[in-house]
Amino acid sequence: MNQMNFKPRLEPKRAVVIGAGFGGLALAIRLQAAGMQTTLLEQRDKPGGRAYVYEDQGFVFDAGPTVITDPSAIEELFTLCGKRMGDYVEMLPVTPFYRLCWEDGSHFDYANDQEALDRQIHARNPQDVAGYRRFLAYSKAVFDEGYLKLGAVPFLSFRDMIQAGPQLARLEAWKSVYGMVSRFVKDEQLRQAFSFHSLLVGGNPFATSSIYTLIHALERRWGVWFPRGGTGALVKGLVRLFEDMGGKLELNASVARIETAGNLASGVRLEDGRWFMADAVASNADVVHTYADLLKNHGRGSSHGEALKKKRFSNSLFVLYFGLDKHHEQLQHHTVCFGPRYRELIKDIFHGQQLADDFSLYLHAPCVTDPSLAPPGCGSHYVLAPVPHLGNAPIDWETEGPRYRDRIFDYLERRYMPGLRSQLVTSRIFTPHDFRDQLNAHLGSAFSLEPILTQSAWFRPHNRDAELPNLYLVGAGTHPGAGVPGVIGSAKATAGLMLEGVHAGVHS
Repeated sequence: MNQMNFKPRLEPKRAVVIGAGFGGLALAIRLQAAGMQTTLLEQRDKPGGRAYVYEDQGFVFDAGPTVITDPSAIEELFTLCGKRMGDYVEMLPVTPFYRLCWEDGSHFDYANDQEALDRQIHARNPQDVAGYRRFLAYSKAVFDEGYLKLGAVPFLSFRDMIQAGPQLARLEAWKSVYGMVSRFVKDEQLRQAFSFHSLLVGGNPFATSSIYTLIHALERRWGVWFPRGGTGALVKGLVRLFEDMGGKLELNASVARIETAGNLASGVRLEDGRWFMADAVASNADVVHTYADLLKNHGRGSSHGEALKKKRFSNSLFVLYFGLDKHHEQLQHHTVCFGPRYRELIKDIFHGQQLADDFSLYLHAPCVTDPSLAPPGCGSHYVLAPVPHLGNAPIDWETEGPRYRDRIFDYLERRYMPGLRSQLVTSRIFTPHDFRDQLNAHLGSAFSLEPILTQSAWFRPHNRDAELPNLYLVGAGTHPGAGVPGVIGSAKATAGLMLEGVHAGVHS
């Protein structure tokens, strides 16, 4: 053999991703497609994380999330693997995007139809037609800056934040979502209709940066979608893509700790003793759990974990899944049921020390779009109510959960779904205790850190750790934040850093 021409074959770098939620799946796909041998570890018996699936008596219940926007971000994962998304999952359009209902009996169908929107707005307040158009233009400007330009860009230094500062200042990012909507729209119910979106990512409309009005423009640009077979079908499609590319998924793989050697992560140890060596480790687990529990044997874990616990966390959720032996044709796929209070209820949700007497609800009726999710003639549903996290309201959900379920059933039957009780086949609940115990969510928070301005971009936990250069974060707790587009954007940002680390040799 000619020694001059011999080049030793380098072993591919190994990555371990903790948690098979949308963020972890998207990251694992990107790494595997780029040639990093990637193992995805999921503690539960199914992938999906918060997008878990329950099946009972022929009913299929998506645990959530069920509002899928920006399908282009999902399609990009298939394209970079040289595959067609349509060969793995079929996405169905949802219209209207939402039906918004109030207790006075009025409703507003929010759809991607300007003429229909203008007509509905005009019926409420003619002056708000022009005001809404100005709000939409503002939302599109924020979308261009905050999502298209910065959504998948990691903010690792304060200099990155300073560079974005002029744009953020021009867009008045210090104002709240509700405050910015109110500048353009005067009708109170329309203000609610165009400001509730921040609740979908764990944000208080009265405190969350107006940057989050970009969700409105995002939906108007790409629409709202639902996978045939439910959100679980999208998870299955992403898992199949990952495995088709040579990736390995381990279920029932509960992580005990992230092992370190000096200031490098060396691998991941499971509760059952199995060991996965890695050149780079990424965590899609809750950020406080990642540092305070999984990294507690390293000084960085204990110190940063304690610092993170002092942050402000998003609300929790009470989720009620139920199957009926009747399909309620009067429902839309997504219905938002506003209660009698808005500002006051949201204050109770984010700062209250107990459950409010009233609630606002999101009602999911997927059989409107895909009847296969229930037996013929039946309907699968879930309804969620935003509630305080356990740090604000240490409620005994073992006792309160069944009571809250009954209150919600009574409300739905009285106002939206007549005959519900007599049609009930099966039901189950998911409480803040379950977010804490099953998902390791700090304080039972459903969306990780609250997305206020001082906890966004550079101020959010970074996609790459500042002290362990081969430890990374992905998902709702890092930049850019919660929601399916957010966590998929975080995967793009984190994958770029991990692959950059390979080339720079920091994973050695």
